[in-house]
Amino acid sequence: MVELRSESGFLDVQGAPLYYAVTGQGQPLLLIHAGIADSRMWDEQVPVFAPQYQVIRYDLRGFGKSQFPAGSFASYEDPAALLRYLHIEKAHVVGVSFGGKVAVDFALVHPEMVNSLVLVAPSIGGAPSSEAVKGFNEEEEMHLERGDLEAATDLNVRFWVDGPRRTPDQVNPEVRRRVYEMQYHAFTVPIPAEAEEVVLEPPAIKRLAEIRVPTLIIVGDCDQPDKIALAQRLAAEIPQARLEIIKGAAHMVSMEQPEAFNRLVQDFLNLHRK
Repeated sequence: MVELRSESGFLDVQGAPLYYAVTGQGQPLLLIHAGIADSRMWDEQVPVFAPQYQVIRYDLRGFGKSQFPAGSFASYEDPAALLRYLHIEKAHVVGVSFGGKVAVDFALVHPEMVNSLVLVAPSIGGAPSSEAVKGFNEEEEMHLERGDLEAATDLNVRFWVDGPRRTPDQVNPEVRRRVYEMQYHAFTVPIPAEAEEVVLEPPAIKRLAEIRVPTLIIVGDCDQPDKIALAQRLAAEIPQARLEIIKGAAHMVSMEQPEAFNRLVQDFLNLHRK
């Protein structure tokens, strides 16, 4: 077996270190993790895609090994800076949940750097929150104000990993454990008082027709109803988009159903290799 080239490190950009890892060679494939995880969520994808692609993953601000800066930052500028640092002009981009929001904003601001998009249960800038998500946010904030990181983390796992239709014992315990570990860690990352995220204006929800690259949208049938509805809306409004629904998975589709997920993404990328 040929050993795949691998490197990792930190890029000092926008005022704070950004952790990244690169494995394999070939066309660049950028993976942007969910807001309840970090770049370790891609452990089932890297060995599958690295023989054909240069797989790049990084930790978003405040997740994994990446830090918040003591100042303003734009999440959609980090992938641009990282690709430039790696001397990459263009990449296929995969984003999950909040990572999907970052991927879409990145594609709108830097369309020349994106070959294709895979959006997995994505969030989108400017999209309204459902009552269920508003209630979740309020409960999470309550736990965090009390300093109860365990309760806040458990809430995230139940809401996003289990989803609205399943009990914890119906979900892969290893997936629950891994997400718990990544989310708990994120809650421990210090946030400087001066840290401020710059949001894209006008927001992406009003600019979907500007996305002019082939786009695959994936969502699990056990996810929150508003995530499924948003995925359907994106498939209708992004010009070159199509929707795939994976059965038996909630929000963390790529971790719960890695074989089905990897197959869908591989088939899509094979159609759009440059």
